Amino acid sequence: MTIPFKDLLREELTISDMQAAMENETVTSRELTMFYLQRIQMYDKSGPALNAVLELNPDAIFIAESLDDERQKSGARGPLHGIPVMLKDNIETADSMHTSAGTLALEKHVAAHDAFIVKKLRDAGAVIVAKTNMTELSNGMSTKMEAGYSSRGGQVLNPYGNFFTGGSSTGSAVAVSANMTAFAIGTETDGSIVSPAIHSSVVGIKPTVGLISRRGIIPFTYSQDTAGPFARTVKDAAVVLDALCGIDADDPATQKESVRKAAGFASGLNSSGLNGMRIGVFRGAADTFYESDDYDDELFSQVVETLKSCGIETIESVEIPSFHREWHTEVGHHELKHSLDNYLARLPAHRPVHSIRELIAYNMNHEAAALKYGQDNLLTIEKTKSPMNSASYIQAKLEDLYYAREQGIDYTVKHHNLDAIVFPSYVNSTISAKAGYPSVAVPAGYRNNGLPFGVSFAGTAFSEKKLITIAYAYEQVSEMRRPPQFD
Repeated sequence: MTIPFKDLLREELTISDMQAAMENETVTSRELTMFYLQRIQMYDKSGPALNAVLELNPDAIFIAESLDDERQKSGARGPLHGIPVMLKDNIETADSMHTSAGTLALEKHVAAHDAFIVKKLRDAGAVIVAKTNMTELSNGMSTKMEAGYSSRGGQVLNPYGNFFTGGSSTGSAVAVSANMTAFAIGTETDGSIVSPAIHSSVVGIKPTVGLISRRGIIPFTYSQDTAGPFARTVKDAAVVLDALCGIDADDPATQKESVRKAAGFASGLNSSGLNGMRIGVFRGAADTFYESDDYDDELFSQVVETLKSCGIETIESVEIPSFHREWHTEVGHHELKHSLDNYLARLPAHRPVHSIRELIAYNMNHEAAALKYGQDNLLTIEKTKSPMNSASYIQAKLEDLYYAREQGIDYTVKHHNLDAIVFPSYVNSTISAKAGYPSVAVPAGYRNNGLPFGVSFAGTAFSEKKLITIAYAYEQVSEMRRPPQFD
């Protein structure tokens, strides 16, 4: 049975659309939540069976009803009041849902506390509807694992066809693209927001490390981890970013003046007034990338022309001195070993694993279900000695920061006096991740076979406001996103 919803409830609704409708009493948060639940039933659990949603919140409708009552009594808390959201499965929620990072070993783990960003979302009045599927352990399990696969949830599919999904926040991106939620939260260490955003033709914001608290998120690294929003429009993503950022006394990365002053990402957005802005155009990706399905020279050149039409000065073929260097793996291995062991050690005694070693043993004891792609990454990481006290780690970390910043993003921005750099697809993900710097990924068209194409706007630390302004102007002029078609 398909429940007949009001005509207003349709694909591609924006947060502003929903908020206006609730204010006008033409729709309720309860109705919005039920609408998206039906979309999940139709397209995630049947139909194309996208497999993006891992677990529903059994209290979602009750939460929406209470927020409707609150709106009637005292008004809305803000722009996210009553708006449905989904969270990646490595983000802790102190409710009936589990937090497992896609692993079977943690499939029954119920967190004792909300992650910092979850509390922020609840305080803003968002309705947490579900946890989303993801690449298991944020791609920390196996070098052979398909992006978007987890032992607990199976394989997430691309809503546009038999294409690569990107990872590891795949379920969050797909759920937004297929109109199964208003917005979603993912996390990124290197490419895990911007890659699935581009492959699912949605907007993804990977913030500066420290703009958003990492507390309550199953970790991968200390240096590069951050959460960030997915949405169908730049403005919606900016609205969510406003709600997520803030100083957390328990996360040292957030305790900066730039975080204290961060606000208003969604205010003052318009498609004009960009005269005087300078954007560097990066065309120097490796030849192997240009031969892949992720690149389309004609579409990328169209993006550059559109930026020019917005009044932006484009500086062609800028160079980034360190772009082609071989980046170290030591930082990721050492920090994952230390951070994940710490996280597992703090789990309640009745949980089956409390270290990476025990996780490896658990997977071997459940090989048929847990090791479809093996666990060679975990085995390598487990062998890492003195993860926070080795010469190779210290040297690698210092070099990563120096080459990603002083000989990377910062160098190019200063040398050419740029406000941002535009990259095809997400080729900047590693250098931006190593620097801890922000990127905004936006849809930029489709290949002849229907595969989504996108671009990333990147810049220096805490340049999110500029990047969002540029991305919004490009989006408004280009109007490139189109929803996936299932019928």
